[in-house]
Amino acid sequence: MSLPSLLAVFVVLLLSNAARAVATPRTVEARPITTLSDAQIAAFLPYTHYAAAAYCPPSITLAWSCGANCAGAHPRFIPIAAGGDGDATQFWFVGFDPAVQEVIVSHQGTNFSEFLPVLEDVSILLEPLNAILFPGIPSAISVHSGFSSHQSKTALDILQAVQTGVSKFGAKKVTIPAHSLGASLGLLDAVFLHLHLPNVPVRFIGYALPRVGNQAFADFVDGSSVSVTHINNMEDLVPILPGRFLGYHHPSGEIHIQDSGSWAACPGQDNTSTQCIVGDVPTIFQGNPANHNGPYQGIEMGEC
Repeated sequence: MSLPSLLAVFVVLLLSNAARAVATPRTVEARPITTLSDAQIAAFLPYTHYAAAAYCPPSITLAWSCGANCAGAHPRFIPIAAGGDGDATQFWFVGFDPAVQEVIVSHQGTNFSEFLPVLEDVSILLEPLNAILFPGIPSAISVHSGFSSHQSKTALDILQAVQTGVSKFGAKKVTIPAHSLGASLGLLDAVFLHLHLPNVPVRFIGYALPRVGNQAFADFVDGSSVSVTHINNMEDLVPILPGRFLGYHHPSGEIHIQDSGSWAACPGQDNTSTQCIVGDVPTIFQGNPANHNGPYQGIEMGEC
């Protein structure tokens, strides 16, 4: 990570914790925290490979030639579209996985070797969603302005590619696995695709997901039919940002990877148990930036 990038991130991390004492946490979910079985954990592995593959440029994902995360993990995958330059627009790809009859959508995560995505990653003002891209979305919903702006750049291209996957290949579901900044864009894509393709089930699997929107957004996601899982790795800092005192809230669906390697399913929004990310990393001083890229099931994110 370059020094300017590190400083930019640190400033926002500090701001996110400066008013922690006055933040009002939601009531801890009464349901128990459970530990995932080995079989449940293994079921995420195909999507972990997809999230890692999103760090590759379009020329590679369209050829599906990124090695272990591409043909090595998914030899039958059929690319449909890809784009982005890794700077002004994160890399993204859409394709069809015949093994599970799903359209896969993924975005590149935060690439700290490029400065512009980092600036968007720390642009923390909340703003309403675009009413054209998100028809009928409740007016109380606000999201991170940088994430919203970035998602809007590729939304229509992704929708067209997903529609191709459904019509041409008969896909039964859309699944969106992505990491870090890519996960924030993926969560917005999940809501966007749900609104435009209401008869197609949408599933989101985020790794190191930052908070994307306000309480109304988190509640809307929870109340929709979109299936949401966001997986946090040990003491990663990114999932506690932006801070709750700024009005941000995670939707439900957290899985927290413990230092022991076990995976804990944390019910509710921003569960404050020490087995979950908010309790385990109460401030930046308890966090470890080295945990951000993984490993997730032995896979390190961040490079093609």
